Amino acid sequence: MFDQHVCHCLLCVERDVELDEIDHSTMRHVRERGWGVIMVPEDEDGPGWAFTVGLWHTFRSPEAAMFGLRVDVMQNCLNTLADGVAAGRHLVDGQERDDVIRNYSVVARSVDTSWYRSLFGMALHFYQEPPLPFMEIVWPDADGRFPWDADATPKLRELQPTLWIPKDDHAPGPWTKLP
Repeated sequence: MFDQHVCHCLLCVERDVELDEIDHSTMRHVRERGWGVIMVPEDEDGPGWAFTVGLWHTFRSPEAAMFGLRVDVMQNCLNTLADGVAAGRHLVDGQERDDVIRNYSVVARSVDTSWYRSLFGMALHFYQEPPLPFMEIVWPDADGRFPWDADATPKLRELQPTLWIPKDDHAPGPWTKLP
């Protein structure tokens, strides 16, 4: 589904597109570190989220996204996860990782492409010609329960969308209201 060898991003293909400060900053981070993290803070419409840009370009690993925590916490988690990717621990669907949040495991889940335009516009702009793979990094509650566990709290489910389900099939909530 995803071409492992071709990259059409802003760094690999010269394009006649207008670049803003965020574009330049993201490109600089990808050149210098291998990835950048885009943060979307929570607001009156819903929880915040953060996602990487550059893991696909640099390591041919899926990009990663987290939802529902403070953006600075998610940025730290995604940078820790990306350090693992740089060390050769690529993201795989269903993979449990214990190197992202201290004392807790997280699970990587493949994101259905129907969510891309609503949530990952900067990544789509950077890569120019999707599709590219994205993984949602799902975190548990304080008792180690994930949103899909029967005894998970409703708040945990509200804070994190289930992006492996197509957008049209997702339960209504703040995530499905995004254009």
